[in-house]
Amino acid sequence: MTAAAPSPLLAETVTARFARRRMLSFAVPAAILAYLLYAAVAFDLAGLAARARMDNAAILLADFWSHKTHVTRDNRNGALSVSIEGDNKAVYPADRLPGWITTSGTTTTVDLGGGHLVTYDDRGARYAVPGYGTVDIRPNGGELTLTAPQPLPDWINASDTRVTVTTDAGRLTYTRAKVEVFRYFPGWEMFFFTLDSPFHYMGWGELAASALWGERVRADQPNVVAMAQDVWTNRVWRHGDVAWAMSETVLMAFLGTFGGALVALPLGFLAARNMNPLGPVRFGLRRVFDFIRGVDGLIWTIILARAFGPGPMTGALAILLTDTGSFGKMFSEALENIDEKQVEGVRSTGANTLQRARFGVIPQVMPVLLSQVLYFLESNTRGATVIGAIVGGGIGLLLTQAIQTQKEWEDVAWYMVLIVLTVMAMDSLSGWLRRKLIKGE
Repeated sequence: MTAAAPSPLLAETVTARFARRRMLSFAVPAAILAYLLYAAVAFDLAGLAARARMDNAAILLADFWSHKTHVTRDNRNGALSVSIEGDNKAVYPADRLPGWITTSGTTTTVDLGGGHLVTYDDRGARYAVPGYGTVDIRPNGGELTLTAPQPLPDWINASDTRVTVTTDAGRLTYTRAKVEVFRYFPGWEMFFFTLDSPFHYMGWGELAASALWGERVRADQPNVVAMAQDVWTNRVWRHGDVAWAMSETVLMAFLGTFGGALVALPLGFLAARNMNPLGPVRFGLRRVFDFIRGVDGLIWTIILARAFGPGPMTGALAILLTDTGSFGKMFSEALENIDEKQVEGVRSTGANTLQRARFGVIPQVMPVLLSQVLYFLESNTRGATVIGAIVGGGIGLLLTQAIQTQKEWEDVAWYMVLIVLTVMAMDSLSGWLRRKLIKGE
């Protein structure tokens, strides 16, 4: 038998199909490329790249995980001050200066490590830079005289009134009013104990010994209690205030999420087709849910803050309002997909409407409802940070204040770590609750 020749119509269809596929294979990448080019022009990526300050970005990232110690001399009276991050609450006592700072009369010597040595006194300042030479700065009337090997490198910025020397070891700044040296160290200094605490000057081994069998630092308290009190009342890191702010953030998320769920549950019954025969009521409730969900939660936060004033409760109300719309839609859709046989079985026992809902409907939808509520609780814990920044409560307020100061970037890093740890804890807790309440494990 001979095979039948392919139909001309079929051959034409296959050819047209391959032609369309070939056209799409070229058209789709071209459309994507055109959109990317449009986005690059519309968002001015070239201008953004030109305005970018990568040196500032590097300083910012370094401040996340390191700190600097300021060694400052007032050129008007010769007073020396050594502080961490230039904070007035973190000034070293004169008899407990770090070992890399030595004083002899009016002369101060700062060892920045690696052979970098800074010396300043009444005559001026000298910075010995390994591999380059000595940078000598002296006041001359109302101006500054700089003596250094020529040509000057780009890490020396000099004028008649200000000289700045920036190296990998630290930074020296000299003006007519003062001379200041920065030395950078890794870590978050004074995270546990401030300089006014006797425990700050102890190593980890000394702290353990002092907690277990050492003499009491304060006669009215055991050393363990004194340590805990010094950490909790830390004036620089404010651990007590931060813990309270974090609890406010979690409380905002909890009240808003579960409050929205409680409000949305009866509304979900009224909006479900198989629960409410009144079509206009169902239609009106669903449009209300759409309106509430359609307006972003931050907009509701601003509106409520203007209406009720700032505070954590306003943030909880904003979360409650936003979640009511989302929960109402999800709950009504879940109720419309229940198995009616269970409801009929409960009805056959003579149960009334509330009993049918309690024993025939709720057990079916509870796993879905609870899972969604717990998921929203995790999400709202993150969202409560931003809401707290607007309403002036919770960790969001502290985070905003730390960013606005432009110097407390280690605090920003610590608050970010706390937020991530809290979200992880909420995730673990919600998973445990799902297993306990849904699966019965």
